[in-house]
Amino acid sequence: MEKVSKFLNKLTSSPYLLSVVLFVVFLLVWSALTQVPKFDASKYGEDDLMMMEMNGDIVRNEAGEYIMNAEKQGVPGPGPVMDKIVSEFQTPFAKTGTNDHGIGLLVSYTLKRFLSGFLLASVVAVFMGMLIGMSKTLLTALNPFIQVLKPVSPLAWMPLLLYTVKDPFMTSVLVVFMASLWPTMANTAFGVSNIKKDYMRVSEMVELGWFRRFFSVVLPAAAPAVFAGLRISFGSALVAVVPAEMLLGELGVGYLSWIEWNNLDISGVIFAIVVVGIVGFLLDYGLSKLAARFTYVEA
Repeated sequence: MEKVSKFLNKLTSSPYLLSVVLFVVFLLVWSALTQVPKFDASKYGEDDLMMMEMNGDIVRNEAGEYIMNAEKQGVPGPGPVMDKIVSEFQTPFAKTGTNDHGIGLLVSYTLKRFLSGFLLASVVAVFMGMLIGMSKTLLTALNPFIQVLKPVSPLAWMPLLLYTVKDPFMTSVLVVFMASLWPTMANTAFGVSNIKKDYMRVSEMVELGWFRRFFSVVLPAAAPAVFAGLRISFGSALVAVVPAEMLLGELGVGYLSWIEWNNLDISGVIFAIVVVGIVGFLLDYGLSKLAARFTYVEA
């Protein structure tokens, strides 16, 4: 009992250890819920076994014995998914066909669309948000339009964008752009409008010019709000790029997920989900580190 108590104390005091334990528990529960039942061939005749094998309900193992086909038992367990991960990462940059590219290439295609749309939207949103936030009149006048457009799903823009630009790649970039634009613009505008008046008074007292005041006072003071908007936009953009690739048929992680579903390879679908999650985590981690370098916390 004392050992258990010490282990629990150590577990609660170490978040990383707790994460590992929770992950192991998740794998055990997942494995238990997806365990393939044993098959008793003695209960069936030869004709029945032949029919079940033709339907793919059962297969033969290396010993020639009939076993249940794991691929037809619903959601696969950790084992088949791990096998899929290993096989995909053996040739991550291979091109074996027009639409059969390795996972490394697919991730690079998705990142190209994501970063193009997100960075472009970030520049436009921060600049426009700064201008709007520095004018109470503009903020009051444009805020209703921002609030109406902000909740519109970026995928709702896709038919109009595809009809206008007539290019799947540019359409996916613009979908990401629309997903990223409004949260950053709104946060930046409200962040600038709520800058402490003392900062602006001091900048006026030392007679700073407009550009000097913008880059030396306004931009640093609004940085926490700007990066908060960027992180919201980041999540929206990542959510938008995957279904955009699915619907447009553009090579990427979203396309991989859709193709694996069409092939009824659920292990492949789970693999694509894991890849999206890991890529999103790494990008968000990098953005948070960047935000920590350019923002501050008031004492």
